[in-house]
Amino acid sequence: MSFYQRLISETTSARNNFQTIPIITSTIQNGITPGLYAKYLEQAYHHVRYTVPLLSLALKHCGTNDKVYAKALKEYIAEETGHEEWILNDIAALGFDKESVRIGRGGFACRMMVAYAHYAIEHITPYALLGMVHVLEGMSVALAKNAADAIGKSISTSFNGVPPNAFSYLTSHGSLDIDHVKFFEDTVNAIEDINIQNVIVDSANDFYTLFGNIFRELGKLAEAEKDA
Repeated sequence: MSFYQRLISETTSARNNFQTIPIITSTIQNGITPGLYAKYLEQAYHHVRYTVPLLSLALKHCGTNDKVYAKALKEYIAEETGHEEWILNDIAALGFDKESVRIGRGGFACRMMVAYAHYAIEHITPYALLGMVHVLEGMSVALAKNAADAIGKSISTSFNGVPPNAFSYLTSHGSLDIDHVKFFEDTVNAIEDINIQNVIVDSANDFYTLFGNIFRELGKLAEAEKDA
C-alpha cells in the first residue's frame, strides 16, 4: 500500500463526517440562497488568501534537506497565487460588496483553521501543511462541481439575473484540483519517513474537523436565515 492509499484509508471516518455535515448535503440536493452562498464565498476568501503565505512559511521551515518537498511547495505557490481574487469577483457578480469582504477577517472557525495551520508548520513540522492541502483540494474535487450545479440551479430558479460567472471559483477550483490531487499523490508517496507520514495523517484528520467547522458555522447562519 502506498502512503497516499494509507492516508485515504486512515482518514475515512473524518472524511465521511465532513461529507455528511447537514449544510453540505442539503446544498448539493437543494442549493442555497445567494446570500448564504455569498457568506460561504466570504469564508473561502479568508482561508484561500492565506494559501500562498502558508505555503511560503512551510517552504521557509522545510530547510534545504528536502529538495523534493521544497520543489513541490514552489509549484503549489506558483499555481495558487491570485486565486483569492476569483472569489472576490464571484462575490461582486452576485451583487455583494467584495471590498468589505477583502478588509474583513472571516468567521471564528475560519480563523482557527488558518491559525492551526500556522502553528502546525512552525511547531510540529512543515509537512503538516500537506494534511490541509489534502483536505481542501480533495473536498474541492468531491464537492465543487455538484455544489456549483445545485447552487446555480436554485439561484437561477428563484432569483433572476444572476450571472454564470458567480460560480467561477467553485467550477474552476474543482476542475483544477483534479490535477492537483495527482500531484499531491506523487508528492506524498515520495515521503518515506514513517514519523512524517503519521503527522500528515493526523493533520488531515484535524483539518477535516477544522474545515468542517466552517460549514457548521454556515449551517447555523442558514438556520437563522430560515427563522428570520
